[in-house]
Amino acid sequence: MLCACSGEQFRFEDQPGSPESLATRDFSASGLSSRNGGGDWDSKLEDIQVDEAESTLKEALSLNYEEARALLGRLEYQRGNFDAALQVFKGIDIKVLTPRIIKAIVEKTLPCKPRSKAVIVPPTTMSMHSVSLLLEAILLKARSLEELGSYKEAAEECKIILDVVENALPSGMPDGISGFAKLQDIFQKALELLPLLWKKAGNHHETIASYRRALSRPWNLDPQRLAVTQKSLALVLLYGSVEACPKDNIEEAIVLLMLLVKKMVVGDIQWDPELMDHLTYALSMTGQFEVLANYLEQTLPGVYTRGERWYLLSLCYSAAGIDKAAINLLKMALGPSESRQIPHIPLLLFGAKLCSKDPKHSRDGINFAHRLLDLGNSQSEHLLSQAHKFLGVCYGNAARSSKLDSERVFLQKKSLFSLNEAAKRGKADPELDVIFNLSVENAVQRNVQAALDGAVEYSSMVGGVSTKGWKHLAIVLSAEKRLKDAESILDFTMEEAGDIEKIELLRLKAVLQMAQEQPKKAMKTCSSLLGLIRAQEKSEQSEVPSLDVTI
Repeated sequence: MLCACSGEQFRFEDQPGSPESLATRDFSASGLSSRNGGGDWDSKLEDIQVDEAESTLKEALSLNYEEARALLGRLEYQRGNFDAALQVFKGIDIKVLTPRIIKAIVEKTLPCKPRSKAVIVPPTTMSMHSVSLLLEAILLKARSLEELGSYKEAAEECKIILDVVENALPSGMPDGISGFAKLQDIFQKALELLPLLWKKAGNHHETIASYRRALSRPWNLDPQRLAVTQKSLALVLLYGSVEACPKDNIEEAIVLLMLLVKKMVVGDIQWDPELMDHLTYALSMTGQFEVLANYLEQTLPGVYTRGERWYLLSLCYSAAGIDKAAINLLKMALGPSESRQIPHIPLLLFGAKLCSKDPKHSRDGINFAHRLLDLGNSQSEHLLSQAHKFLGVCYGNAARSSKLDSERVFLQKKSLFSLNEAAKRGKADPELDVIFNLSVENAVQRNVQAALDGAVEYSSMVGGVSTKGWKHLAIVLSAEKRLKDAESILDFTMEEAGDIEKIELLRLKAVLQMAQEQPKKAMKTCSSLLGLIRAQEKSEQSEVPSLDVTI
């Protein structure tokens, strides 16, 4: 007589004589067949299947009803008969077996006590082999449901494995206990499968909860497997649904990605260049550009080329408002040690752009732009137009800081030539910045009519109020002694300008009124200017520093 897990007793000869008889009895009425492609159950099994069946028979000398179903279901699953496997697995009453499975796992983790040889293990105690066999049946049932497109039901089945093991091992998976290898492998597969099932089911909240559950206790995951789980959670938090607290999700994703990058740097896990891409995106979203620069500096050689490395670091520092550090990094990329490297075009263009904003670096900007133009006409017209634009601006800035008249005249000519070249190359699609800079340079060189034409063209192309454009137009008009027109333009612009912009406009308006010999109006304008400056200072003093948590 044999004791079955269901509480019933069977004689060995009363059990189904073969897997075929059990399968036929269970679902012959439903029309399901356990046969695949015309083959029968007498076909030779795979060696691994025979080994598993033999191991079970050697342990218990018999199969109870549930274990037989678990083995038969596994065979059906391996043959690709997911419907048949599901029907077999449904015959296992896991709710009844759960207490015994939990008890067996708990007893396995208890400290061993010396006992006499006469003590016999109670027949109700389930072996770890049986525990693993039944939990594997639940896992394969979940996978069968997944193959059939029932993702929600598959996730609920997979969750049973986690619930059972967590109830038995609330502190995590013990290390070094014999007989736990198979159980640990099944459990870890369930940990990884559950969030994927919830994701396929479209349940974002459960997906995140499942990943967090996998990371909440020490489950003896190897470092690489743990890293994959942490990365998966970070990506779901970063790119998933915009449900509650997206800011908190992004911060949690950043923490996970930072941990993974540190593990990569020290060699605990394999290098994954995607992690740096995701971390770059996450830190950019939160404005943590200096932090991002720090992590980029930790990347291993070979992940980025030298040019890419300097370029990305300079982008970070520039975005953080530290243009001086960004320019210094870009200048390092032009040093003698980098001469053999393939020129990095975005780096050269970005260097010219940054230097064009600061007259102190105009000479460096000229160098960046010339390096780019020296690459030849193989570049696109737009790229060449941009290079000429920044080159012209840098030439103009260098001319204004030059102490020698001859040098200043030379640089001014270079400036106009480059800006006109930029305008010519971008004629098909005129760029506002080129038109504006060309007008400014003409104004500086007293080419008033050309400057006026450019200022009018720029203002008309903007299609709205542009403080920069209208202010420039007012200055050009004042150079033509059209002071009243210039003042009218400033009044028009003042209506739409912000407080900071109004300060510059009021200052220019006062100068124009003094030039028109209107001291009373100029004093009134200066009073308005002073009041605006004081209001701005009070506003800045009353601002409370934000307490945003930085990672």
